[in-house]
Amino acid sequence: MSLVRAFQLPYQLISITGEEQLSYLHGQLTQDMNLITDTQFLWAGHCSPKGKLWGAFQVFKHNEQFFMMGSSNEVTASARELKKYGVFAKVDITHIDSPRIIGLLSDDHSQTCQLLGLNFADTNACNFLGYKALRLDEQRIILYVDEHFTLPADIALEHDHTLFSEASILAGEPQLSAETVEEFVPQMINLQALGGISFKKGCYTGQETVARMRYLGKNKRAMYILQGQSSTPITESDVEIQLGDNWRRAGKVAHQVYNSKTHTYSALAVLPNDTDNTSLLRAKHSPEVSMSILPLPYSLDDDK
Repeated sequence: MSLVRAFQLPYQLISITGEEQLSYLHGQLTQDMNLITDTQFLWAGHCSPKGKLWGAFQVFKHNEQFFMMGSSNEVTASARELKKYGVFAKVDITHIDSPRIIGLLSDDHSQTCQLLGLNFADTNACNFLGYKALRLDEQRIILYVDEHFTLPADIALEHDHTLFSEASILAGEPQLSAETVEEFVPQMINLQALGGISFKKGCYTGQETVARMRYLGKNKRAMYILQGQSSTPITESDVEIQLGDNWRRAGKVAHQVYNSKTHTYSALAVLPNDTDNTSLLRAKHSPEVSMSILPLPYSLDDDK
């Protein structure tokens, strides 16, 4: 029998409502907002005028409004900037700092859907019981619900979200830390590989930089999945690479998690995009922790 595990996730939301919500977001985000519907969510980036990301978000539509879901660091930064320019448009922007967001992890997608009454068909988003469900892949589903929602009796809600966060890292899904907000352009965290950049839409904030990175080949960095073993929990900001007998700085950690049961450290780090997958890496401030590069589950081709 398949095991379905549920986790309380620490994500936050930005809700955007109002007469001009679509046109306003279309001019702010890297995504073609016309493609986001009640049955389709998409990734999108929100950039500064210099093309540096305030956040990478899963954007969905529910109850006639748009929602941007991301980490607290990303949502805080992006909500601040959206509100700054939103005063000139007919929109209402709300930072929801304590939404009830549940992550489901299972090895039997159809059983999970049956238990929850979810019907995705050929889409990646659906409504159920007045709530919203997003299908990330065949193992992971995210639910946006409220305090009245109850899980089936045989599914317990876990507050330690390590396993779900670990699965997100292994799926190569970007998330920015407080130190990396406004640090990277979208292609540096592989947003184009997740279909999060439209190169065919009109202007949006930061578009010049994003387009230059693609058409002039200016981008020299990409996001890699790193994993290693550590006997104790570690939190790292930088990664070093071995060159001969020496070590030098290779890149910056954007997102990380430590699994205390398997003693596994997993991270997403932005490195030079010509880094060899067989390179030996280590955590700068915990040099005893060596890391290897895992294969990305997608192509870095940005021809979208």
